[in-house]
Amino acid sequence: MSTIAERSTVPNLIRNVVANIHPDTHTFLIHKVKDEWVEITYRETLDKADAISAWFLDIGIMKGDRLALIIENGPDYVYYDQALQQVGAVNTSIYPTLSESEIEYILNDSGAKTILVGNPFLLRKIVKIANNCPALTRIIPAFEDFEKHTEKVNLNAGVIGFKELIAEGKNLVENYKSAINAAREAILPSDLSCLIYTSGTTGIPKGVMLTHHNLTENTRASLEQILILEKTDTFLSFLPLSHIFERTGTYHICLFAGCAIAFAQSLELLAKNMAEIKPTIMCCVPRLLERIHDKAMKNGTSAGGAKTKIFLWALEIGRKYRHIAEEGKKPGFILSSQHKIAEKLVFSKIKEKTGGRLKFLISGGGALPKNIGEFFGDLGIKVLEGFGLTETSPVMAVTEIDRVIYGTVGRIIPRIEVAIQNVDTKHMYTIQTHNNFNVNYQSEEGEIIVRGHCVMKGYWNKPEETATVIDPDGWFHTGDIGRFYKGNLQITDRLKNMLVNAYGKNVYPTPVENTYLKSPKIEQLFLVGDKREYITAIVVPSREHLQETFNLDDKFFEKPDLFIDDKEIVDWIAQDIKRLSNELAKFERIKNFKVKRNPFSMDEGEITPTMKAKRKVIEKKYAGVIDEMYLQETEAD
Repeated sequence: MSTIAERSTVPNLIRNVVANIHPDTHTFLIHKVKDEWVEITYRETLDKADAISAWFLDIGIMKGDRLALIIENGPDYVYYDQALQQVGAVNTSIYPTLSESEIEYILNDSGAKTILVGNPFLLRKIVKIANNCPALTRIIPAFEDFEKHTEKVNLNAGVIGFKELIAEGKNLVENYKSAINAAREAILPSDLSCLIYTSGTTGIPKGVMLTHHNLTENTRASLEQILILEKTDTFLSFLPLSHIFERTGTYHICLFAGCAIAFAQSLELLAKNMAEIKPTIMCCVPRLLERIHDKAMKNGTSAGGAKTKIFLWALEIGRKYRHIAEEGKKPGFILSSQHKIAEKLVFSKIKEKTGGRLKFLISGGGALPKNIGEFFGDLGIKVLEGFGLTETSPVMAVTEIDRVIYGTVGRIIPRIEVAIQNVDTKHMYTIQTHNNFNVNYQSEEGEIIVRGHCVMKGYWNKPEETATVIDPDGWFHTGDIGRFYKGNLQITDRLKNMLVNAYGKNVYPTPVENTYLKSPKIEQLFLVGDKREYITAIVVPSREHLQETFNLDDKFFEKPDLFIDDKEIVDWIAQDIKRLSNELAKFERIKNFKVKRNPFSMDEGEITPTMKAKRKVIEKKYAGVIDEMYLQETEAD
């Protein structure tokens, strides 16, 4: 692993790699062009970044200016980011899935001067709103033949293709070389590196201000906790770089440790890309792991007979082998022999679909159901779960490679403090650090608060909102409920999500929802019950399972009725609801539910880009359906 000056900045990371880890001719980025994977060296990356920086300086970009990106993951994102970082500008990444009005708000709130645009669909969005954004002076399409989308539109901002920009910049580099170097050296760790607008389940987005120190120190501390990364590792990147999890978990970690980054073509082609690239490490979200689990279970059990028996036997052997390993013991000769057979007959075939070289997966962006983590552990694939928020750069805790406690998000990273605070009295139950870690420690439950290098500078242009989440003692209040369990941090739910039923019982939706999501029949589940006598839910069935079981065609999902009333389908889902309810306390169990025909979506404003449900939006939109679930029970009484 690289050694880096403690007071560092983002643009110095790549220069440390070429100075201390790899020659500049070594591969840094990998992407697919037509049918071929193309490798890009550190030298090529730095040359393009310098050309773009020269162009920035030539048009008058100054330290602190905000420069926006709305583009899919790929080398262009890296070139543009490295270029703006080294002249002291601020990366303002925008989720490609956001609506035109949301994009317009972010561009105006940040005062972004330029925007890099990834594809024609996104450019059409930008063209519609550009004249409503007075600070925007340049639109930069990163694709060919963009003129047909802009030539007939009277735009206040200038338009220049990214390739043309780089070509112009190359002619300017010699004149600006010393100015670029001076700008880079003038950046302080306390300077702003990026603005990331929180998706937010309520209210308008807030721009989270993260400094160079926030990002580099958070990456350094995370790597100190995950000690097995090597300069020969290859990450496969598919989560959006507009989100802090992928930015830190893949991009910055690779910049720090000298690992290569391969960019997946799309989510639809991810499985194919995994087989081709054979990554050693990947950041992922729980839903992807759930889908891999569901597919593996379906493939392993659908054939029936001997094949199913062998598959289930292998999983049981994997479970026994994992338990012994986690206890620090050595498996006996018989179990070791059985495990080798299970590996050859079952596990290796599942691993082949991931490329066969995975050392571990890093899961973030949401709670990983305990049974999913255990399933991958049984296969011999470790899943390191992490926890944090955009406001915490993001990592606060991450699983140690040699100590996986399923259902927790790992040990506190070095040089920060994490406390559990009573929600009502504000009494501090405990303050934990990396150094006072105790494998047997268990705390009471409360709000998770954090203090240290990971905490943001504040919300852009919002001092009052900043003061509500960062108290006078420097503690950032996460709004998450949790506790310490076996020394690790364990998340219960979001404070705002907590349901209090009519009898005063607290119900945290996430663990209850995750219990029901164990069913392969259920794709999404939204729990209802605040100030109500019992719990109900809106259930979205797995389209694949539904179609196979009831022989349905695609037209079934195009019907205007938002909810499915077919008794046979409802009873089919009710079987699993009833079975899984036995794992919950009586006041947590679903009493009535409605089956939604299609998933909650970002386009409908029902979920955030990180797949979190917008509780107020959903409850308001489906108020009639929700009331009906309680009315049905009243009528039955």
